[in-house]
Amino acid sequence: MIDCLSAAAGWPVSRETLDRLEAYIGLLRDEAKRQNLISVSSLDNIWNRHIVDSAQLVRFEPFPGAAWADLGAGAGLPGIVIACVVDGPVTLVEPRRLRADFLHRAVKELRLDAVVLQSKAEALRGCYDVITARAVAPLERLLKISHHLSTGKTVWILPKGLRAVSELADAQKTWQGVFHVERSVTDEASRIIVATGVRARSL
Repeated sequence: MIDCLSAAAGWPVSRETLDRLEAYIGLLRDEAKRQNLISVSSLDNIWNRHIVDSAQLVRFEPFPGAAWADLGAGAGLPGIVIACVVDGPVTLVEPRRLRADFLHRAVKELRLDAVVLQSKAEALRGCYDVITARAVAPLERLLKISHHLSTGKTVWILPKGLRAVSELADAQKTWQGVFHVERSVTDEASRIIVATGVRARSL
């Protein structure tokens, strides 16, 4: 599993990181008995479907120690996984109280360099080197509610499903920047949108 994670993340994953991820899976399975964090059907394939799928985003990190924001962090996917793998700080943004409470416990028990903010992206303040979000909103809407958290150098690393290309086409009607669509290593049908220099188009 270490080799698989290292290949997905694009750098060596330590035994300590693997132990943290295994501990996180334990927390996730336990919490899933109390609230609907992830689909029951995905619990049997949790490593590939959630852990490796999240870890692969790290390979697009612009530099070591970058500050990440995971919007709509939910169960901690991808944010908790990223915090286990990277060296820089991770901010987990989650508006729902029960999910935010779970994230607080996970961060504390796993001793991660991460903070949890119970907030909507629209109400958040600050700027981040990397912004990610998984299954939060279509790309155009996501950029609209969170662009104030970015700078001209921010890298957006956004896992998307089958509609990645069409979402990007819709977003480019009102947003411009350098956009790349990358293949997911865990699902042939899924894509990852990587963007820099994102800004609103002039009307």
